[in-house]
Amino acid sequence: MKSPKILISSIAIALLILLLGLLNFTYTPAIVASNNPSAYYQQRAFHSRDGIGKFYLGREIAKVMGHQEMLWLERPSRELQEQPKKVIEALNLKPTDVVADIGAGTGYFSFRIASLVPQGKVYAVDIQPEMLDVLNFLKTENRVTNVETVLGSVSTPNLSPNSIDLALMVDAYHEFEYPREIMEEIVKALKRNGRVVLVEYRRENPLIPIKALHKMTQNQVKKEMNAVGLSWKETQEFLPQQHFMVFKKKTKDK
Repeated sequence: MKSPKILISSIAIALLILLLGLLNFTYTPAIVASNNPSAYYQQRAFHSRDGIGKFYLGREIAKVMGHQEMLWLERPSRELQEQPKKVIEALNLKPTDVVADIGAGTGYFSFRIASLVPQGKVYAVDIQPEMLDVLNFLKTENRVTNVETVLGSVSTPNLSPNSIDLALMVDAYHEFEYPREIMEEIVKALKRNGRVVLVEYRRENPLIPIKALHKMTQNQVKKEMNAVGLSWKETQEFLPQQHFMVFKKKTKDK
């Protein structure tokens, strides 16, 4: 017969496992990424089921939405929920602007922006070839000539230095496996007065029906952008559920 101490310990362990399940946590062995010498990341054994167990500046990185769910990006309700027309209006684009749509998916924003930059260009960047296949099909079908697809990787968007006026990320940044490296490359790709705009669901509001790791607080975004040399310019709160955050490259004279 088990002693009372052993029995109590067993109950405590069982309760802990149950609690972790209720909190939507899972366990995976701790792994140190051999191809990532950066000290910016932590790999934790206990983490959310919606994340990859990798933490950057205190934030767990969310799992990537796979190409199998691409129809979600084109859902009709997106017009009402995310109001893309207002997002694009707030970008204040010039006809000559070169825009990088990072995490472009099926080109939902890329194609809407393309018509506003007739003398410019849109780089539609994604790490999933399947997304770019769809994007290229739609580009040909609709005879769009100023959208160029770019296959990025988990650590680089594959953009040339000093090549873009704006980097736009809509509901994408929180899924970047190597956010530090990606943002460092984006900063290099920005022209002198270039901007970075992030649109992310507000994590400050628990009532927004989006998984926690697929939302970000304004303070967390500011912290991560500051770490790569971007200064916060403004946050506009005209969207029902998302932050619209604008950053600029820090200049040496500041």
